[in-house]
Amino acid sequence: MSAALISPPLPQPLPRSPQPWRLGILASGSGTNMAAIATAIAAGHLHGEIAVVIYNNPDAGVVAKAAAHGIPTVLHNHRHYPSREALDAALVATLRHYGVEWVVMAGWMRRVTAVLIDAFPQRMVNIHPSLLPSFPGVRAVEQALQAGVAIAGCTVHFVELAVDSGPIILQAAVPVLPGDTAASLQARIQQQEHIIYPAAIALAASGAIAP
Repeated sequence: MSAALISPPLPQPLPRSPQPWRLGILASGSGTNMAAIATAIAAGHLHGEIAVVIYNNPDAGVVAKAAAHGIPTVLHNHRHYPSREALDAALVATLRHYGVEWVVMAGWMRRVTAVLIDAFPQRMVNIHPSLLPSFPGVRAVEQALQAGVAIAGCTVHFVELAVDSGPIILQAAVPVLPGDTAASLQARIQQQEHIIYPAAIALAASGAIAP
């Protein structure tokens, strides 16, 4: 049994704006979803451009991947801010400096506040490695395995204040196979993330799906 797109079907063709959508990526780790988005843009599958990648961990692998695509990066180390709100205010300033229209959380491992959400109302999206609303929060893949589900997956959704909440844009189902570990299941889920995230950004930015 293979992975499957489950919600919603893609409209054809997608509306296209005259100018590419300017995306700001927030990432904390390896940056595989950022790279998938950049690749989709380069291939003409997503009518956008990544204006900036903001990262919070100095050793994050996303920096090298962004450099390979010629994308500027900015470090906002969360350890240097007195509060989540102060960090988010700095993020807003940087995103606005780069003219960002849509904020794309791609493995951003920080809980965001109203400071950031209110600055980009209904223009923030996130990807999560479960079929929300099941298994929100950290270690979603481990949660799914512990629950004994037969189907796992990933979800792209609009960002709201509650963690991993907000209207769903797109999901992909991934079967749990006999003998799956968290690592093996995560790897197959991540393959689907790389497919649905660019498509979900297009759906949201074009207005084909609204929150």
